[in-house]
Amino acid sequence: MTSTSSKPHDIQSLDTLTGGAFTAPTSGERAQRIRDWLAGNPSSEQMQDVFKELSGRDKGAARLLREKLDELKRAKGQEAIAAEWTQKAQALLAQPKLNIADALAWQRDAAKAGAPLSREPLAGIKTQLAERVKGIEDLQHRAQVHREAAVLLAQRFEVLSTKSWRDAQAAEEALRSDVAHWQQQAAEIVADGNWSSLDAKFAPQLESSKAQLLVVSDAFHGALAQAQAAATDLAAPLPPVPVWADELRVARGGVPEAAAPAPVKPAAPKVDPEKRAAAHGAVEAALLKLEQETAQGHGKASAGAAAALRAVLKEHGRLVDAALEARVHAALVAAGELEGWQRWSADKVREELVAKAEGLLKRPEGQALGGRKMQETLRALREQWKQSDQGGVPNHALWKRFDEACNEAHKVVEAWLEKVRADAAEHRAHRLALIEEVKAWAAEHANGSDLKAINRALHQFADRWRDAGHVGEKVFAELQSQWSEAFGAARAPFEAQQKASIERRQAMIAEAAELGAAPMLRIDAVKSLQQRWQAEAQSVPLDRRQEQKLWDAFRAPIDEAFNRKTAEREKASAAMSAHDRSVLDASKALEAASGTGDAQKIRAAIAQLEAAMRNQASAEAAPAAASADGPSVGATEVVAPGQAAAEFSESAEQSPSPEDAEAQPAPSQVDAPAASADLVAPADGADPSARSDAEATPAPAPAKPAPKPVIAVRGDDRPGNKKSEPALAARGGRFGDRRDSRGAPGGRPGDRAPRGGERGAPAGGRFGDRPPREDRGPRLGDAAFRAQRDAFERADLALRKLAAQAHGEALTQVLGAWEKRDASQLPSAQELGRAVTPAVRNAWSQALVATPSAPAGDAAEALLRLEMAAEVPTPAEQLEARRALQLKLLTRRGDPAPTQTWGQDAGKVLAAPHDAASARRLQNALKALLRK
Repeated sequence: MTSTSSKPHDIQSLDTLTGGAFTAPTSGERAQRIRDWLAGNPSSEQMQDVFKELSGRDKGAARLLREKLDELKRAKGQEAIAAEWTQKAQALLAQPKLNIADALAWQRDAAKAGAPLSREPLAGIKTQLAERVKGIEDLQHRAQVHREAAVLLAQRFEVLSTKSWRDAQAAEEALRSDVAHWQQQAAEIVADGNWSSLDAKFAPQLESSKAQLLVVSDAFHGALAQAQAAATDLAAPLPPVPVWADELRVARGGVPEAAAPAPVKPAAPKVDPEKRAAAHGAVEAALLKLEQETAQGHGKASAGAAAALRAVLKEHGRLVDAALEARVHAALVAAGELEGWQRWSADKVREELVAKAEGLLKRPEGQALGGRKMQETLRALREQWKQSDQGGVPNHALWKRFDEACNEAHKVVEAWLEKVRADAAEHRAHRLALIEEVKAWAAEHANGSDLKAINRALHQFADRWRDAGHVGEKVFAELQSQWSEAFGAARAPFEAQQKASIERRQAMIAEAAELGAAPMLRIDAVKSLQQRWQAEAQSVPLDRRQEQKLWDAFRAPIDEAFNRKTAEREKASAAMSAHDRSVLDASKALEAASGTGDAQKIRAAIAQLEAAMRNQASAEAAPAAASADGPSVGATEVVAPGQAAAEFSESAEQSPSPEDAEAQPAPSQVDAPAASADLVAPADGADPSARSDAEATPAPAPAKPAPKPVIAVRGDDRPGNKKSEPALAARGGRFGDRRDSRGAPGGRPGDRAPRGGERGAPAGGRFGDRPPREDRGPRLGDAAFRAQRDAFERADLALRKLAAQAHGEALTQVLGAWEKRDASQLPSAQELGRAVTPAVRNAWSQALVATPSAPAGDAAEALLRLEMAAEVPTPAEQLEARRALQLKLLTRRGDPAPTQTWGQDAGKVLAAPHDAASARRLQNALKALLRK
């Protein structure tokens, strides 16, 4: 059977197996049938087959199978782990000597490994280990208690030896039974199975206690038997116990040994006074030294002084009087107290160090110390312990605890050191591989031409070497020499290119210095030199600091030359002419008018500024002199009004003011002084603004006829002016009118008239024939030029803002008049703008006066035509009507378009009754239409 025929059969069988999980109509039913099938504990092979087929059909139902399979997989893994840790635990239990630490470590490590300690067999084994550990600890406690019991029994023997021997005889049997019982218990402790698991110190301690108790018991019973014999036989020797011997001696009629008279001491021989004085001086000196050290609190010095005093007292003590001997004993007692206090304080310090050492491994998991920090901490703790040993008597018990804690904590340091060694070996291999890679790269790119890529690769190699990881100092010194050799060989060709590039740049710096020192700055040579520098900088990269230093040296002479030229130009333009001052005053007046918000004042100020720029006041003051004189030589260049004036908004042109008509010069006034306004450019190409006032004075009129006028060319280098670009066409007439390049109004700047011209045109068709240019006035200085330009821009913005406000107010008045059906509230034609003619305005007024009688269909269609003319969106509920109207208009090609009849359509809407929705639509349409 092929695979195509077996697959449906397999799915059918799996569907039968799962109770219809594959043919269930919904995902929820499939998931429920899979849960029911899994409740029967199917085999893992069956679940794998079902999951394989169901995962591509239903992810939700397949997730149940995946979770069950993962659970079985985890269970198998836990069984393997449980078997492993069960074997380890059984090995621990089988040992005759079980270490408690190993048993506790088994439970901790098993939990870390993920072993199921709460399930069998690990649960039972864990219980067995816990019971075994508890038995060992109980046996250890019993051994310690038994040692204390032996001490108490020995104390009972000692107490009975201080009482009457008859009391001891009465308690003898009880003592014998207690000692026998103690021996029996000691034998049981030794015979316990966990006795071998105890620490090795407990066995000798118990044996020592047993031997000591037996010795005391035998001596007690022997002395008691001797006392009984001495009580019955007067000739028998007395027992060695003093209390019993005195009691038997009194019973025999004698005197106690303590009441016997003391032997008479012979009289001490006389001592030489000189020897007594010498001994007294020696003891006094040693005593003063001890008292001084004790008062200052010097522990070791006081101990030495006390030892010296004891030695002197041992030699001369018999020659010292009682008073000095009392002082000596008091000083020795004080020194002993100081030594004891220092020993106590040293022990307190040692206990703190022990607590710190034991707490190193008891920190929380998030505050555990790392390897290096642990090493430094252990080193500091051991140094502190050495200092504490120097100030007092050593304490071996505390030292043992401290050393064990430090050794346990040092395991962390050992693991860290092992990791450091492994990392160092890995880092060394990585560095060696990097050196070989650099050598191979150097052989491959020895003659490379892309220096930027080579520099980038070298920097990447250097970064990789720096980030290659830590190695030992000796290893790093060895590898560093190899790296320096390989990296130097790889960098040698690039450094040679850099050296050659630096030499070329030094030559260009010298050339820049020559250009900057020249009396006439050659702009073309400077640009060529800068281009060569940029090409060199882009081809050969240098170090950033070195490249910046060379660039500063290169640009310094050129900047100095340009600064020198700028200073000269500013010095020449520092003296402001009367024309510039008048333009500045007119510019300030225009700015003040722009701030008032009055359109008439703004237009009047604009006219005054244009008149000031054309210097009409000076021209009217001396018309005769202007007409009599010929063209002046060396006059300044004429500039057109500000660029902002040409961009004035159309709203400013809608209602011209009388001031504009009066400010515009007549054609005769423009053409008459044309000859005197012609300028002659400097022959040497120097800046005309740099000429002195003496050169600007008009020369005497020549006797011969006036020469042909020459159009001046701007020679300055102010922003926005380039000699290579043709000057913009002059503008004249009323503010906002444009002229073409031939002086004809209405053309665009730069448009040229036909060469031959049309028939009847006044302009000739020959080359060089040009119409007379309008008078633009004398050339302005930089400050005046910028001031008038800024003033025109601000006036333009103010007029635009006022026009927008007037437009919005007019539109609001139209809607208010419609709502109240009051034609008197309708704005005038001038307020509505040039888009609304007086006839249209009269039609609107009549529509408002008449009684609303327009059909609703006509008003709705008129609104749609208005929205189509204004190109504004139509409400969603009217979109079908708009599409129908568009189709209707397509069939009527002879009818006028909505853009031609929008005034009549607006009248139809105004003739209809007012409603809010129609008013909103009319407002959106008229807002766009009144601006056109």
